Amino acid sequence: MGIVDQNSKKEEHLLISSKPLRLILLQNGSHVLRSLFFIIGFSIGLFLCLQLKAFHMSSTKTQQTLRSTLLFNHSTTLEIKQDQSQTQVLQHNMTDQELFSKISSLSSPSSSWFWRRHNNDAKMVIKVAFMFLTGGGLPLADLWDKFFEGHEGFYSIYVHTNPSFQEHYPETSVFYSRSIPSQAVYWGTSTMVDAERRLLANALLDESNQRFVLLSDSCIPLFNFTTIYDYLTGTNLSYIGSFDDPRTPGRGRYNPKMFPQINITHWRKGSQWFETTRELALRIIEDTVYYKIFDQYCKPPCYMDEHYIPTLVHMLYGEMSSNRSLTWVDWSRAGPHPARFIWPDVTDEFLNRIRFTDECPYYGRGENVTSSKCVLFARKFTEETLEPLLRISPLVLGFGP
Repeated sequence: MGIVDQNSKKEEHLLISSKPLRLILLQNGSHVLRSLFFIIGFSIGLFLCLQLKAFHMSSTKTQQTLRSTLLFNHSTTLEIKQDQSQTQVLQHNMTDQELFSKISSLSSPSSSWFWRRHNNDAKMVIKVAFMFLTGGGLPLADLWDKFFEGHEGFYSIYVHTNPSFQEHYPETSVFYSRSIPSQAVYWGTSTMVDAERRLLANALLDESNQRFVLLSDSCIPLFNFTTIYDYLTGTNLSYIGSFDDPRTPGRGRYNPKMFPQINITHWRKGSQWFETTRELALRIIEDTVYYKIFDQYCKPPCYMDEHYIPTLVHMLYGEMSSNRSLTWVDWSRAGPHPARFIWPDVTDEFLNRIRFTDECPYYGRGENVTSSKCVLFARKFTEETLEPLLRISPLVLGFGP
C-alpha cells in the first residue's frame, strides 16, 4: 500500500506541475494565432488599398483627358466621342426651355460649380468658350485652327449654324463636330437673341468654361491665343457695349408699351458681339421677365440683338461690365451694316492700326491700368482675306505657320 500511495503522489505531482507548462503553451499559441491573423489582415488591407489607389489614378487620368465636367441629368441623351485629337461630340435632346432651366440650377449654392468657385478650387482648369454664330460654314476656319493650335484644354468651341447646313470640317479642325442643336435664325428678329442664349447655355454646361466670347463667321483674332486668354481671364469684368443713343436709331426704337418695367432712361444700345464672365452669362440665361417684354415689343426697326442685352446689363448688372466691346467694326460708311474687308485691305499697317489705335482702362485683378489693347477681335472679313491673313499672321498676329 505504501508503494502504491507513493506512486500516486508522484503522478499527482507531475500532473500539477505540468499545468503551468500547458497554460504557457496555450498562451504562446494564442499569441502566434493573433500575429498570424494580424499579418493576414494587414496584407489584405494593403492589397485593397493599392487596388483602390490604382483605380483612382486610372479614373483621374480619364477625367484629365476629358478635362471638363459635363452637367447632364440621367434623362438627357448625351453622346461623347473622343479621338486622338481630343475632339468631343456633344449632342442632347433638351428643348430651349429645358436647357435654360438646367442652366439656372447651376447658380444655386447646391451646384458643384458654385461650391468649387466659392471655395477657390485652384485645380479647376479655366477655359474660354468661343461661340460662333453663323448661317452656314466658317470661311476663316483655317485661320482659327492656327490660332487655337497648341492650346488644347484652355478653350471650348461652340457653333450655332442653320440646321440644314452639312458640316464639312476635317477631323483635325477644332470645329469638327462642334455644332450645337440649332434653329433657324432670321436677321432683325428675336431669333438672333435666341441663338445667342442657346450658345451661352450650351457653353455653360461645361463647368470649366469661365469666359464666353460671341463671334461671327467674319471675325478674326487680332492677337495670339495666349495674349487673348490672359486678357480675358485676368479680369472679373465682362465686355458688353452699352450706351445711350438719343437719335432715332437709339431712343427712337424704344416702345412706350415696355413701361413701367423698362423706362426710356434705361434704354441702351450696343454691339451684339460680347464677351462675358460665367456669372453674368448665368444671369442672362435666367432672365425671363425682360426677355418676354423685348420679344413682344421690340420689332423692326427695333432690333433686339442691339438692345436686349445692353439694356438688361445696364439696368441690373452695370457694375459687372466694363461697358465696351472687344470686337472692332468699321461703322464709318453709311448704311445698316458695317464695312466689309476684302483681299487688298489686309496689310500689316491696316491690322496694326486696329490693334493699337486707342488706349483704354483695363481693370485687372487687384489693379487698374491703361492698356493699348482695347479690342481683341475684328470683323467683317470676307473669305478672300483668308490667304493674306494666313500669310501675315505669324509676324503681325503672332501665330500660324
